[in-house]
Amino acid sequence: MAEEKQKIIIIGGGIAGLTSAFYLQKAIQEDNLPIEIKLIEASHRLGGKMQTVIRDGFTIERGPDSFLARKLSISRLAKEVGMDDQLVHNSTGKSFVLVNEKLHSMPGGSIMGIPTEVGPFITTGLFSIPGKLRAAADFILPRSESGKDQSLGEFFRRRLGNEVVENLIEPLLSGIYAGDIDHLSLMSTFPQFYEVEQKYRSLIIGMKKTTPSQPKTPDRKEKAKGGFLTFKTGLQSFAEAIEAKIDPKSILKGHRVDKIIKNGHKYDVYLNNGETLVADSIIAATPHKITQSMFADYRFFDPFKSVPSTSVATVALAFPEEAVKNDIDGTGFVVSRNSDYSITACTWTHKKWAHSTPKGKLLLRCYVGRSGDETIVDLSDDRIIKIVLDDLKKTMDITMSPDFAIISRWKNSMPQYTVGHKKRVANILEHMKVELPGVFLAGSSYGGVGLPDCIDQGEAAVQNVLDYLKRENF
Repeated sequence: MAEEKQKIIIIGGGIAGLTSAFYLQKAIQEDNLPIEIKLIEASHRLGGKMQTVIRDGFTIERGPDSFLARKLSISRLAKEVGMDDQLVHNSTGKSFVLVNEKLHSMPGGSIMGIPTEVGPFITTGLFSIPGKLRAAADFILPRSESGKDQSLGEFFRRRLGNEVVENLIEPLLSGIYAGDIDHLSLMSTFPQFYEVEQKYRSLIIGMKKTTPSQPKTPDRKEKAKGGFLTFKTGLQSFAEAIEAKIDPKSILKGHRVDKIIKNGHKYDVYLNNGETLVADSIIAATPHKITQSMFADYRFFDPFKSVPSTSVATVALAFPEEAVKNDIDGTGFVVSRNSDYSITACTWTHKKWAHSTPKGKLLLRCYVGRSGDETIVDLSDDRIIKIVLDDLKKTMDITMSPDFAIISRWKNSMPQYTVGHKKRVANILEHMKVELPGVFLAGSSYGGVGLPDCIDQGEAAVQNVLDYLKRENF
């Protein structure tokens, strides 16, 4: 008699869910495990925010455009699915901060806005003399209270003062999370800054000591290698390559999970078409609010109701080369909140990613929407394009209309790791261990928003599932 297979259901087909399905299938095949998997995705495509438009020779990302090269899990997965030969580093170049209608070069030696070299910091026009003197107080200020979570804004304002925060740190850090740094949690977003401060007391000294110095190499090619990677064929092609490795019979698209109820040692998973599936273990790779609604019968998920998500949009504009007169030598700029601009950042994509743009063309990718300023995302395409072009023309001499524009709206898509996030998630996980054993979370709402962070969470969820099934001796 054939051994009855254990059933694992993965909900959510973004990168965390795809990763979980891929590595679970790999473990099943390698160890001949009596396990059956089902990946359920509400939309009709997998890959989540990894969406790419290929048009007229342009490769345009609708969502994320790259990931940190030093986070190795994504490169490892790329190799597993045969995509490692498509990986490409960004071109390096100057980046700028827009403050008071003027583009200022990012001060040399600044790490996420924190100065590690005195010279460039003293000479930059980004800050007034009182602002620079206030930042120097970092050398004498005491450490933060040990173990206490605080907002990024509170931490950096105390150490470096308002001016450095508002003109440099805030535009850089809030861009990553599309959030308000006065609400974002230090411990959940950049715990390394807290650790550096605890160890060295001074953030500036600590960052200088812990940042590896760049090797002086005569090989210009090696020197020019950027710290980010993407795929020449677009991030969507990576999602498609993972999907192609997963048994299509394991994938169920266009079906939403409405409710999950524990039933003895198993789980009843109710779909929106009236069907009910039964699972021995579940990976919920879904945004926090969807997770809460699926598990609405379990009140300990309720804190997820009050975790905000921000809406943002990306605006890609394609031009002929001659459309921009004063072409600036750099790869892009971020915008200080104090500036009268609607865009929060602009990447000169044709300079940052050579593969993205055909010869004789330019590609600009702008970002709009952030915490407290999201209404722009709901405007019409024409209105958004006009606002973005008006902003760009303040810094660049653009003489033509774009050949085409692609606007991608991401409604409530950026989870905000507000102060106390780590503790909130830990409390929910503790309850799950007791009340919903065999159910695990993965994805950008929980332990990191970047693509590699989501892959790490997907891999960890797979290990948790396998350990659970082994422990329970199903």
